[in-house]
Amino acid sequence: MVKEMSEIKLVSTKTRLVMAGAIIVLLGLTLLGFRLVSQQYAPVDAGDKSYINVIIPENSTAGQIAAILEEHQLIHSKKVFLAYCRHNELDNQLKAGHYKFSRSQSLEAIARDISQGKVVSISFTIPEGYTVQQIGELLVQKNLCTAEAWNNAVQQDYDFSFLKEVADNSTAPLEGFLFPDTYFISEDTSAEQIVEIMLTRFARVWEENLAEQAQGKNISTYETVILASMIEREAMVKDERKIISGVIQNRLEKGMPLQIDATVLYCLGQYKDTVTYADLEVNSPYNTYQVGGIPPGPIACPGQAAIEAALNPDKHGYYYYVARGDGTHQFSKTYAEHLIAKKKYIK
Repeated sequence: MVKEMSEIKLVSTKTRLVMAGAIIVLLGLTLLGFRLVSQQYAPVDAGDKSYINVIIPENSTAGQIAAILEEHQLIHSKKVFLAYCRHNELDNQLKAGHYKFSRSQSLEAIARDISQGKVVSISFTIPEGYTVQQIGELLVQKNLCTAEAWNNAVQQDYDFSFLKEVADNSTAPLEGFLFPDTYFISEDTSAEQIVEIMLTRFARVWEENLAEQAQGKNISTYETVILASMIEREAMVKDERKIISGVIQNRLEKGMPLQIDATVLYCLGQYKDTVTYADLEVNSPYNTYQVGGIPPGPIACPGQAAIEAALNPDKHGYYYYVARGDGTHQFSKTYAEHLIAKKKYIK
């Protein structure tokens, strides 16, 4: 009996040892498998941070995308990439486009970026005071659109309330409203979409920062932008914006012609430092030497600071100013003072 009990204990011990061994082996295999999978998810080369351009065509399947990534040596295995995408329900969310990846990125990071459509962004900056024409020339120069596409885009109708104030016969209905800023777009963004983005930016800046001021002063959006566009083109240094705005208001209140050179240059479609007497004879409603009041429309796209200056002109007694040649102006209260300043600064 004792012998039988001993044998049973021996068998039980062996069974436990076998089971323990099996568990150890299973754990080992699991850890090994986890390690292998982790290696497959890891960057192909953590030290290689150089970017690789990857183009994923429209209507590409998850398998085709995996093959493209494997071909560029951005993932260890397309099978593992597909398995990861299926497990995380990303296989039907992968988006076409132009991407930039590096071999230092993990499989998860690459899959996430493609599923979120984080395509390459192109940036461009519109300087304050650019006209619609100059903006188009800049975008064409950067190969963001063609001249034909831009000219077509700026003649389209856009659903913004401030554009309803623009005259029906305006040759540049968007002048003044393509807000100067830095923009980030994808490479497939159309000219019309760029215009829409810039108009939306103006609408947001206006509503958040300027609309209430304009309403308090009983001045329309359009009139504000017209004034701001002249200030933007005339003021070369920021500290003079509100002073020039004050000069414009003083002349308007006294019924004097504004005589702003920038409006003449807008008529001529030219941008130069010196305006000649012959230039001042141009026949145009924008010629503020010949026509009283403000021009019929903006002469450029002003930034927020110029718009704020239009709404908040300095109170002073200046009616004249002349460029000193260094970007600043000499301001005068009387015509006699102005003549002296002209003699001093205009050679």
